[in-house]
Amino acid sequence: MMNYTINVTLSSVQGLTQTQLDSLLDSNSNSIGALLLHIAAIEYAYFINTFEERELNKDEQIQWGAAIRLGTEAREKIRGNDLCYYIQNLNDVRSNTLKRFKDVDNEWLHMIDEHYNGIPINRFFKWFH
Repeated sequence: MMNYTINVTLSSVQGLTQTQLDSLLDSNSNSIGALLLHIAAIEYAYFINTFEERELNKDEQIQWGAAIRLGTEAREKIRGNDLCYYIQNLNDVRSNTLKRFKDVDNEWLHMIDEHYNGIPINRFFKWFH
């Protein structure tokens, strides 16, 4: 499912220019580039949370924070990159994720990591999200 989603996403943005990646529909929207980096950032954060069982550290927050949070910060900071930049980030994060998934089983995926409003959240739920 993860590979299908990234392949559909990449085929949808194939050939976009820097201007198109940076464009905004309105003053409250996020650019396509920011959304692509958001995908990489969220996967990175899930990786750290599930495989390393920790939260992002200060350096990681600096690197990925705007892409995780989006909004005004992302509109200001995530721009001026070509499509190769976003694809490279997506590929780097995904490559690392796939390497680690080879070392886990279904039992690991179904372990409860936390609760949200009294509802148990397992790793499968996080990654399926």
